[in-house]
Amino acid sequence: MTIKVACLQLDVAFGDPAENKRRVQRELEQVYQHQPDIVVLPELWTTGYDLPRLEKIADEDGTDAKTFISELAQLYNVNIVAGSVAKKAENGITNTMYVANRNGDIVGEYSKLHLFRLMDEHLYLQPGEETGFFTLDGTLCAGVICYDIRFPEWIRAHAIQGAEVLFVVAEWPLPRLHHWRTLLQARAIENQCYVIACNRAGKDPSNVFAGHSLIIDPWGNIIAEADEKPCSLIGEIDLSKVSKVRNQIPIFQDRRPEYYTKTEKIF
Repeated sequence: MTIKVACLQLDVAFGDPAENKRRVQRELEQVYQHQPDIVVLPELWTTGYDLPRLEKIADEDGTDAKTFISELAQLYNVNIVAGSVAKKAENGITNTMYVANRNGDIVGEYSKLHLFRLMDEHLYLQPGEETGFFTLDGTLCAGVICYDIRFPEWIRAHAIQGAEVLFVVAEWPLPRLHHWRTLLQARAIENQCYVIACNRAGKDPSNVFAGHSLIIDPWGNIIAEADEKPCSLIGEIDLSKVSKVRNQIPIFQDRRPEYYTKTEKIF
């Protein structure tokens, strides 16, 4: 089965949810002519990294974001992996991904498990506890957020359970662009899955972001790649390739997890 994916590599307006919703709406209208099956947004697309003001501008229980993407999904008959937003709840603020299917149903919710200290996330956000699984058009997928890709054991935990497509949403800085590309290709190769990675473009008062959203196949080959500028990256993936690659090199059958925990005891 072939699926068309569109990554909206937005320049996120710093601390301005209303403007960012307008930008998403505008870009989605543009990519609609290509009839994508799935549209992907970047990390913290409503606020950017305006962390000190999240108490004022975070989305109460994610209600606004869920309503917004649900309406867009129904209007355009498209699945939306809606990046992530700052969700405000009783126990604090989380960096939370929502996923809506074509009917507008919210079918996935995942809050970033690994908080990135270099950008002070641990000072303003709470880590999540959910897995990143969701199903779109019958395909088991997983979603993770930015820094998560530096933890291969977290990605592998999803691939072992059958996830065929990994969605990565990010605000990855330009100075570490080499890490971004290398880590994403490695996650695709070692888990024999498609990786759809949507990064933001532009800059905020403290960072310049890398862009370079990527669509990568289970062999680690780059199907499509954006540059550093705001754009929409569109590519097609063939899901039958996942099983072919996994059968050709059966790494999941050859795992020996009973030995992996022994190294932790040794050291």
